[in-house]
Amino acid sequence: MAQKGEPPITALTERSGGEIEPERAALRLEHVDLDLEVDAARKYLAGTATLTLSTSVRQTRLLIDLDKNFHISAVAINGKPLANGAWRNPEGRLTIDLPAPVAAGGRMVARIAYAGRPHEAVNAPWDDGFVWSSWQGKPWVATTAQGYGCDLFWPCLDFPAGETPLMRIGIIAPEGVSAISNGVLRSIDPMKGGVRRWNWEAKTINPYLVAINIGPYREIKGAYPSKFGNSVPLHLWHLTGKDKQAAGLFAEFAPTLDFYEAMIGPFPFAHEKLGVVETPHLGMEHQTVNAYGNDYRKDATGFDWLLHHELAHEWFGNQMTAADWDDFWLHEGYGQYMQPLYGQWREGEARYAAMMAEQRKGILNRQPLVSGRLRTSDEVYQLEKGGPGTDIYYKGAWVLHTLRYLIGDAAFFDATRRLVYGRPDPKPGNFKPRFTTTPEFETLMSAAAGRDLGWFYRVYLRSAALPELIETRDGDQLTLEWKVPGAGPFPLPVEVQIDGVVQRVAMDAGRATIAVPASAHVVIDPMARVLRSSTAIEAMQAAR
Repeated sequence: MAQKGEPPITALTERSGGEIEPERAALRLEHVDLDLEVDAARKYLAGTATLTLSTSVRQTRLLIDLDKNFHISAVAINGKPLANGAWRNPEGRLTIDLPAPVAAGGRMVARIAYAGRPHEAVNAPWDDGFVWSSWQGKPWVATTAQGYGCDLFWPCLDFPAGETPLMRIGIIAPEGVSAISNGVLRSIDPMKGGVRRWNWEAKTINPYLVAINIGPYREIKGAYPSKFGNSVPLHLWHLTGKDKQAAGLFAEFAPTLDFYEAMIGPFPFAHEKLGVVETPHLGMEHQTVNAYGNDYRKDATGFDWLLHHELAHEWFGNQMTAADWDDFWLHEGYGQYMQPLYGQWREGEARYAAMMAEQRKGILNRQPLVSGRLRTSDEVYQLEKGGPGTDIYYKGAWVLHTLRYLIGDAAFFDATRRLVYGRPDPKPGNFKPRFTTTPEFETLMSAAAGRDLGWFYRVYLRSAALPELIETRDGDQLTLEWKVPGAGPFPLPVEVQIDGVVQRVAMDAGRATIAVPASAHVVIDPMARVLRSSTAIEAMQAAR
């Protein structure tokens, strides 16, 4: 939504991912040099982006994503300035006429100077853009770009494969505030006029993860001695006056890393940092500089869920990135599931069960988690646009919970590790960030289980409705039968508790009959291992 006096955001700017023109899909960003000057008082951004690109097809023009809010003052290709009229950007897709065709396999360097009022987020992080705020009379600025994409503030390739192996981010900000971004801080250079340039460098970063944070920050830093033999730099940038609260949050970094490294594997970006920065919006998983705006609140779990959730994305989203937004549930389902797992790791089964039960109430089942077609971020995230919406979080987590029950911990975590790192034995230096898909997830889980699980994926990932378990008692017999959307088998076993004794009932044909004394007290699925239809939850949701 546009702010007063701001041009409306266009459909192209709002769109991230989805169907991509062949010539645009053929481009790859090899290196980005981004210089930005933020004027918080005017809500104004001036930038120069130098993009080194390669192409796998012949190009006569260059298609780059950039919000039309920005006026483009100059463009150069391979160091040669172009004449006015050689570029145009009516709808947020910057088109540059190349002075000479670039052959398949060729490279080009585009330098783009632009300035204007960037789109302002109305309700970040649920919508994207700049967040303008202040703290103790000084500017406090942040960006989010997951849904609408990187083109909100820099010229980029706004789709997951548009990531760059190397990016330098220079941010000019006034004295008295810090400018925090992704990767490693290389230098802080004083400049004329009472400003400083903060120079950051990040490796292999997806474009929507690039972030600008400016504010009156204090820094807490340390180092985490990893079980894998390396050291992880730890940084927390918090607002002045919040030293005590921030120290409490920083104390959670090490035990949280203990958990993730034990359950999944090494922190993926130890060569840069584990960074957290306080923001005027709730949060976002910006690679190595996660946005944090939970006001240091804890709940009954005893830990800060937001810190934990955004940190999960360093593995599930930043190290392992969905190749298309249709696979978005791999980011958020895993990210959501890691909090109950942490509760189990810290306190045991009771905490895990309580947290899973709380998440179960949020599952809506309006659309399947996976459509099987290319989709934009918003087409997945918004129910109104036909997507699964928040089911990518809660249903995704419960699908993983049920799958873990089905195949066991050893197989589940082995497949998860391979999904994240591309190998079963990750160690510092032997893996790189990678793209993945739902079909790869399915293949890895089936291989780890040693059997075909297509029936499981068909129902839980590609169908909206949940399986229904029909229970029939007749004398001393109990019959259980699965009713699932569509045809096909559904041999998901179920635990049955009979007078306090639990047994696992095989459902090889989707149906089973067991002997149960007529007087016995029976509880089906007593530990809630299985995601299935619930009349109680459906009635609760209908009453809202």
